[in-house]
Amino acid sequence: MSTKLSKIEIEKFSRQIILKNIGALGQRKIQDAKVLIIGMGGLGCPAAEFLTRSGIGTLGIVDHDKVSLSNIHRQTLYTEKDVNKSKVKIAKKKLNEINSKTKINIFNYKLNKIKFNKIIKNYDYIVDGTDNFESKFLINDISLSYKKFLVVGAISKFDGHIFSFDFKNKNNPSLRDFYQEEVVTDDILNCEYDGILGTVAGTVGTMQANEILKKILNIGQNLNGFILILDLLNLNIRRVKLKKRKK
Repeated sequence: MSTKLSKIEIEKFSRQIILKNIGALGQRKIQDAKVLIIGMGGLGCPAAEFLTRSGIGTLGIVDHDKVSLSNIHRQTLYTEKDVNKSKVKIAKKKLNEINSKTKINIFNYKLNKIKFNKIIKNYDYIVDGTDNFESKFLINDISLSYKKFLVVGAISKFDGHIFSFDFKNKNNPSLRDFYQEEVVTDDILNCEYDGILGTVAGTVGTMQANEILKKILNIGQNLNGFILILDLLNLNIRRVKLKKRKK
């Protein structure tokens, strides 16, 4: 557990600390937490921003891409001045301006099995902000093998899906119990092809951060074993049970 909160930290996080479910002890838990975010796009940016604002102690961010002009309407850490610059380098600079105490580790590469196995050991909680199923299945499978807590987001048009998986329990379902690899295509998640309203990305990414914080604090209900399906065009939100497949 981290040391006693300083006067500055008490003031900075006072609106969280005053919550009876958090308090000073909960704030110290947040500051001890280590979260890895994969994909610093429309989901990863708001997730990283609000985790940093909450006082997360260590944040790893993974992305090999550079900022493009078409990113800016939904990827909240970037501006027009950042076009053609490394996403993770820009994100680290912006996040450190929000909270200089959060340790930001950047991984400026495309994630693969070998690289993920090397870095996942150093984190307790994983946020999937990627936009393709190859990456999502890789993140799912390795998080499962290391028994990590994983929050997955997926967005398209006006719709979003959020999943959380606590892989410490081997009987819990995984992403493969919802998306079957042999029948999905990346067109489902293709913002370039289908389009995406920027606020949908912000809403889902922020809710991913919310699920991580609830898990760190061990408060409230989580989505383990459920999918939260958001239709933000018609304000239709539902939680659907996800069952583990036998095969």
